[in-house]
Amino acid sequence: MRPLIAPSILSADFAHLADEAAAVSDRAAGEGRGADWLHVDVMDAHFVPNLTLGLPVVESLLKATDIPLDCHLMIEDPDRWAPGYAEAGAYNVTVHVEAATDPVMLAKNLRAAGAKAGLSVKPGTPLDPYVEVLKHYDTLLVMSVEPGFGGQAFMPEVLDKVREARRLVDTGHLNVLVEIDGGISASTIEAAAEAGVDCFVAGSAVYGADDPGRAVAALREQAVSAHPRWSG
Repeated sequence: MRPLIAPSILSADFAHLADEAAAVSDRAAGEGRGADWLHVDVMDAHFVPNLTLGLPVVESLLKATDIPLDCHLMIEDPDRWAPGYAEAGAYNVTVHVEAATDPVMLAKNLRAAGAKAGLSVKPGTPLDPYVEVLKHYDTLLVMSVEPGFGGQAFMPEVLDKVREARRLVDTGHLNVLVEIDGGISASTIEAAAEAGVDCFVAGSAVYGADDPGRAVAALREQAVSAHPRWSG
């Protein structure tokens, strides 16, 4: 197990997504140093006020990269729309607990369609009411900004939620990968790693760098140095 880095294409050049994916690949960063996942933010201008991209773009991106796609659906009615992303070939499909009607059945449908199932919580959404639901999921995505726009400042108060999730995983109450999304950069990744995050979504910290591939590798090295379970 190593810390996973998932560059967010929300901060990439939408006109050159295939090139932007290649820029964070092992070929660009060095063998074993590139992105572990490629984070795809799907927004519908209803659940969140922003509008980004949808399934047709994801289907095209799947043909352009071998990096597993981590699709984060910030949409209404994910019970209806999320399985399509799994069927298309996304590796991990994350839905918001605030939007799902039947999150347990949705997790089963995502897994049946061939994807890992992820459940996301907004900064203000507590974890405790959803612990039983999370037993049906593979990934917990803790939002460290309000969902909807990239480039926001990291909210350190959500790390208490991360610590609780890490405790539940370490004690065997949950079996999920803990992911964080929002404001992750060189100045925040170590605190997130110390709190117990497994997978770090980084947008502008990667795609705003002169060398996105090198930025991915540097972020991973920082995470490793911040937590003894990786650094030994």
